[in-house]
Amino acid sequence: MKNRSRKFSNVTIKDIAREAGVSYSTVSRVINNFEYIKPETRERVTDAMTELGYVANQHARRLVGGRSQVIGLLIHAFDSPYIGQIVQGIDEAVAEAEYDLMLYTTHRRKTRESTFVVSIARGLADGLLMVLPRDVDTYLDTLNQQGFPFVLIDYVATSNDVPAVSATNRQGAYDAAAHLIELGHRHIGFIAGDMVADSARERLQGYKDALVDNGISFESALVYEGDFFQSSGFAGADALLSLDAPPTAICASNDVMAFGAYEAVRSRGLRTPQDISIVGFDDIPQAAQVHPPLTTIRQPLQEMGRLATQMLLSWIEETVEEQLGYVQLPTELVARDSACSPTESVFYRS
Repeated sequence: MKNRSRKFSNVTIKDIAREAGVSYSTVSRVINNFEYIKPETRERVTDAMTELGYVANQHARRLVGGRSQVIGLLIHAFDSPYIGQIVQGIDEAVAEAEYDLMLYTTHRRKTRESTFVVSIARGLADGLLMVLPRDVDTYLDTLNQQGFPFVLIDYVATSNDVPAVSATNRQGAYDAAAHLIELGHRHIGFIAGDMVADSARERLQGYKDALVDNGISFESALVYEGDFFQSSGFAGADALLSLDAPPTAICASNDVMAFGAYEAVRSRGLRTPQDISIVGFDDIPQAAQVHPPLTTIRQPLQEMGRLATQMLLSWIEETVEEQLGYVQLPTELVARDSACSPTESVFYRS
């Protein structure tokens, strides 16, 4: 008969995972009430928690170890595969460290971002991860003054003093445009993301730099400002294809907008890539599954989440002596079937 008198401090999520026959990250997701867990899996985990006497009590944790063993995670919304990939990396690292995750969503409201940050820093968690933060200036000084551990994800830091993880956004967009230029395109449109985001501005600059470096004049008319959502990808491609001199290729600032561009091309009875080449950014799982498979820029989203979490945990547990800094992970061009030479395009102009 199993020992039912084990105290909380002696029971870990590894014990629960072993008892339930699931992974550590699955246990963490059940504890934090994440969606997309099969009912039978959730039941196995909760039964194991009951059997082993596990109670997720942050107050008890503080009394025992001086820490809550909780990481706060602040995101705008769970409305994109991009966010899901980053959170998967975070969740795996948190589970391995036997911490729990406390999730906050701002729904893109600036006031909520700063309010949640202040609340979390007052003791709700041991540290804070923020994905694509937009209102950093309003609370960065407060976090630094309190010495509260935090790491920003997909944030372009202006100095090495800010603990942050991002990808080489400018280089990635440069490589996307350069790839189209190498294929022979000289008239390339660009669908930008929400320009409030640092990554969107960096990607637009990378596109501009690639044009200039290859002797192509930048035309503002070929840039459509989107918002990272699929509907703006459709609207952007539709606007670009309505120009008197439409582009033969389009770079989208993320894969989701590239999917919208696909729809706009099809709605006009055109084909990708034979009539219009399209390149995305992110390499979310769906990029390889659409037709035609999307040429895109891969940024290591799961690794960004995992590395940021490891950086935060090293700060919380004081396992590093030097100040955490700004880390940029490399992007990579993934050439698939959505881009080809423009010579057959109905829009081709010599």
